[in-house]
Amino acid sequence: MAEKLKITLVKSPIGAVPKQKATVKALGLTKMHKTVEMPDNGAVRGMVAAVRHLVKVEEV
Repeated sequence: MAEKLKITLVKSPIGAVPKQKATVKALGLTKMHKTVEMPDNGAVRGMVAAVRHLVKVEEV
């Protein structure tokens, strides 16, 4: 596992399920193409897996 994950919102969560919208917001992604760096742990990996069709992930 890498030390951090770089997560970018690449698809709008407008039509997504409310639970997925909440997950995107909890990741700190508020606008399209915004990128955040999060620690690489199980909790963040699980959140990314729930919205994998909306985000792009890179290991840093």
